[in-house]
Amino acid sequence: MRNDKDNLILKMTFEFVLKIISLSEEVRQNNRLEMASQIFRCGTSIGTNIREAQNAESKPDFIHKFKISAKEADELYYWLQLCKKSEFYPTPDETLFEELNSIILITSKIIFSSKKN
Repeated sequence: MRNDKDNLILKMTFEFVLKIISLSEEVRQNNRLEMASQIFRCGTSIGTNIREAQNAESKPDFIHKFKISAKEADELYYWLQLCKKSEFYPTPDETLFEELNSIILITSKIIFSSKKN
């Protein structure tokens, strides 16, 4: 069994995805199945791709997985903004936006430093 407690981005994304799953379920309970599915899909993909990057076959593969994660994070931001601005969906907690922004920032730095090295 792996010990990921010292890997900040893995820990952050795992905890974040748990919150996204809860939000997705809350949206689903309001009979907004398509929106719930989109939030769940791109939200969980962030953590999945970062996790997969830990077993990348090469540096380009590692970078590619982080880029996918960054794209999914950007898409999730869009869906969260729609929920926030629409009266028909539960409003996501502001801490979700803060955590997502932190994940985006760290992911971008990892991509940049990986390309540089």
